Amino acid sequence: MRKIVLMMSMSLDGFIEGPDHDIDWHVVDDELHQHFNDLLRTMGGMITGRVTHELMAGFWPTADADPAVGGPTAEFAGIWREMPKFVFSRTLRQADWNTTVLPEVTVEQVRELTSRPGGDLTLGGARLSATFLRLDLVDEFRIYVHPVLIGRGTPLFPDTDARTRLRLLETHAFGNGVTLLRYARDDRPAAD
Repeated sequence: MRKIVLMMSMSLDGFIEGPDHDIDWHVVDDELHQHFNDLLRTMGGMITGRVTHELMAGFWPTADADPAVGGPTAEFAGIWREMPKFVFSRTLRQADWNTTVLPEVTVEQVRELTSRPGGDLTLGGARLSATFLRLDLVDEFRIYVHPVLIGRGTPLFPDTDARTRLRLLETHAFGNGVTLLRYARDDRPAAD
């Protein structure tokens, strides 16, 4: 069964975007971008909400046609076009670029997606991630902590009374100061 992997960039103080949805504080250089490319190439699909999908679809389909775009950025354009995409949206009716639009996040719908053959599914988007977390549908976390404090914005993790135990799988410090924290759910019984 495929896993749902929440893959998100976050400021050190816990925000995934600034108060005006800004992400210009992300520190993405060729090393980090190549890491994303290498990881995403192994995935079976991307799950996003409408807003994230429309932002991506506004740039990536033709990004590699621009002579000023090269290296890992141009490479990602091809990965994005070919990757199956699943967009949860109540307002979007159709989308191009190998995209399936799904109207509602339900446990049953997500279980159907994870039961299909192929690689794991990466999850992105602020509101959609909060929904998946609320429904306890995230199997693994790949959090990229950027070396910046932005003060306020959209927090990665919404308030909850639930406690989810995690197991550290990996850490990695990139040359630009970004640190990967990779965790999986720890469903083992708690030690007495």
